[in-house]
Amino acid sequence: MKRALIPFAMIAIIGILTMIVISSVGMNQEQAIESEEEGGGEEQTASANPEEMFQNSCASCHGGDLSGGVGPNLQGIGDRLSVDEIVSVIENGKGQMPAGLYTGEEAQQVAEWLVEQ
Repeated sequence: MKRALIPFAMIAIIGILTMIVISSVGMNQEQAIESEEEGGGEEQTASANPEEMFQNSCASCHGGDLSGGVGPNLQGIGDRLSVDEIVSVIENGKGQMPAGLYTGEEAQQVAEWLVEQ
């Protein structure tokens, strides 16, 4: 009878130790989140790389080389549209392009980068 209890006791001990480890990891993450909420975390600035922003949000439709795909070709877009017009399209969308991918300073940075391409 004692031999039958040993495997159950081992499983119980392993389970308890696992719960303790997971709880301590969770507490550390909770403290990190609280410090970020209090302003102790890193702040993202509007000085992000516009090419990187394009690659993250726009290239899937407009192509990594601006040649188009699902969305229109953006090569030479600066010859067809002004920076303000491009900002308007980025912020408000057009056709099947969704609105609000970037707003404000970020939209301005991406538009200026597109005009230079």
